[in-house]
Amino acid sequence: MEQDIREVCRDIRCDLVSCIGHLGVGHIGGCLSIVDLLAVLYFEEMNIDPADPKKPGRDRLVCSKGHAGPAVYATLANRGYFDKSELMTLNQSGTHLPSHCDARLTTGIDMTTGSLGQGFSCAVGAALASKLEDDGATIYAIIGDGESQEGQIWEAAMFASAKRLGNLIAFTDFNGLQIDGPVSEVNEPGPLPNKWSAFGWHVIEVGNGNNPDQVKQAVDKAKSLRETGYPTMVILHTRKGCGVSFVEKKGAGNHNMSFSEEDAQRAVAEIRGTK
Repeated sequence: MEQDIREVCRDIRCDLVSCIGHLGVGHIGGCLSIVDLLAVLYFEEMNIDPADPKKPGRDRLVCSKGHAGPAVYATLANRGYFDKSELMTLNQSGTHLPSHCDARLTTGIDMTTGSLGQGFSCAVGAALASKLEDDGATIYAIIGDGESQEGQIWEAAMFASAKRLGNLIAFTDFNGLQIDGPVSEVNEPGPLPNKWSAFGWHVIEVGNGNNPDQVKQAVDKAKSLRETGYPTMVILHTRKGCGVSFVEKKGAGNHNMSFSEEDAQRAVAEIRGTK
């Protein structure tokens, strides 16, 4: 698409903080950290059609860190899957946009997620099905660094390599923080590049996972590795709360935090550079 990707990121961030501010609370830190990745995937990389969200052979995304659902919703709305006005119903009675991703309710969501680790296994299953169907799709998955402490992640990783799922590209949102504090203090998962390589995956590390240009370069490289027959893990070094300084300063406290409409207005002004 011709739209400037940085402007897309700003639009998504503004809509994201606005809907969470309207609700008054949300997983804002881990949502903001993956906006740049979502913008690159949905606006530059994925074979999708908002007018035909179930088309055969489409690329699919599984956000295994399901609490980042609002970031996916804001991206889908900006991409044209549904009207932006729906964002203001986030996690309210009768909404199509629950706090965590639900494929039964939300147009454009390919897999229900929330129980950490399970979404990644579903992505691996989707990649295997796509390979058997030979439909040409690429399956994308996003996991968290705290989520990487789940044993199910590594069972799925081993299976994906064993089944030669070169059509699977996964991303680790490595922002270094989880609900209980720094990931390194809760249960150090590193060195992640060595671990994923040992499990038979290609590994690409991105120094600034909140830079859309660096993210795009990594995705393009991952796509070029498809024919090797092995999956690729892209480790994105990101900042939890990226784009809103007063959210980022809260550290692990921004995992799930109170966030008022006044906070949202302040955040939008910062994102737009009008404060």
